[in-house]
This record gives sequence, C-alpha cells and structure tokens, in this order.
Amino acid sequence: MRTAAILPVKRFPLAKQRLGESVGEELRADLARAMVGDVLSALRDCEAIDATIVVTREQTVVTAARNLGAIVVEDTVEQGQSAAAELGIERANAEGFERVVCVPGDCPALGPDELAALLNEHDAGVTIVPDRHGSGTNGLVLAPPDAISPSFGPGSRARHERLAQAAGIAWRIERPSSLLLDIDTGDDLTALRERLAGERVRAPRTRAVLSPDATPDALAPGSDSTPTQASRAA
Repeated sequence: MRTAAILPVKRFPLAKQRLGESVGEELRADLARAMVGDVLSALRDCEAIDATIVVTREQTVVTAARNLGAIVVEDTVEQGQSAAAELGIERANAEGFERVVCVPGDCPALGPDELAALLNEHDAGVTIVPDRHGSGTNGLVLAPPDAISPSFGPGSRARHERLAQAAGIAWRIERPSSLLLDIDTGDDLTALRERLAGERVRAPRTRAVLSPDATPDALAPGSDSTPTQASRAA
C-alpha cells in the first residue's frame, strides 16, 4: 500500500510557546528545529513510508526536507496542525497515495522500525495514536487518506474516534512507545530528557541541542547512504 507521511511544521519563531519559562526563546527555536530534523530522518528511514509530505512556511525546513527527498507543500496561511495536515492529505490524494500517516514534528524519539510495524498492521480505516496522557493525538493513520478529516488539539483522541464512528469507518487505538511523547510543556521536556538519558533512542539532533557541550546543525540531513523516499516511491 503506497503510503505518505504528512508532517506539518510551524515556523520556528512560532513553535513551542507552551514551553514558557522552561527554556529560553533561542533554545525553543533550536529545540523545535532539532526535533523536526530527527522526525524527518526517522520518516526517511521507515521502510513502510514511500514519501514524506512536509507542510510548512519555514524555509530552513523546506531546504532540509528537499535534501531528504521529501515533497514540500507551502502552508501559506498557517491555520494550525489540522489545516496543514489537510493540505498534505490533498497532495497525497493528488499523488495517488493509498494511505497517509500524520505525525507531529515534536516527537523526536520516533523510531522508524516501530512506525513500520504500526503501518504494516494497518490495512484500512483509522488508527489513532494518543499522546502519553491519553487525550491528544500524536499519530493518525488514514486509509484511504480522506477517511476522516484530522482534528488535532486538546481532546483530539475522542474527536477522531467520533469522526470515524460517524463515517462508519473501522478505527482502533495503538500505542507505539516512540510516538507517545510529544514536547509541549516543561513536564514533557523533563520526560524527554529522562528518556534520552535512560533509553537507546535515535534523536541525535535533539540530544545534541539539549547537551550543553554540543552545537550541531540541527537540521543537517547527514552523510549516510540511505536511499531517499523519492527514489523508493519512484
């Protein structure tokens, strides 16, 4: 089943405002940039994904996404994650993809193998991946891509369930561990630091930004020889 990942990305000066006083303004932008870079790399390396569609106005993300072989859709109005995901879904439909997975740019621990396992178990309908609190949505798998309209934000898990029920479409809840932790608050950031310290997770850019000793190019695609999704989708 040809599958596209949909990744909406805010401009970095607008991102992670809910972190408040937990981190300074400059670190917020660096952290947002690093997390998006780690998510992009995970999506590129997921064998179940044929292409990534990035919806953004952030020019540094546009450059990094294209370097990784992703499709870029300009988010000219920036009306939020749901609207951006809809733009990505429209592009996926136009490109003939049979399934999409919508993921946020602030889940830097995302594991490509775990995401592939989730997708390999999903043939049709809606799969909802809640956040670690159980009320939000960190992942949304739709087959076909327009099975329901995304409705992210507080309480979105229940909304997505209701939307699937109203549409008469089968739905289920899955909890892949690497997709449960998104970074919105100081508590989330503390949980991320603990996870990076205690588990073998990828997230090299995020790990480096949170380290006082490292200053990487947080969106650098790296020099490995992994095939781009553009070549896999061809």
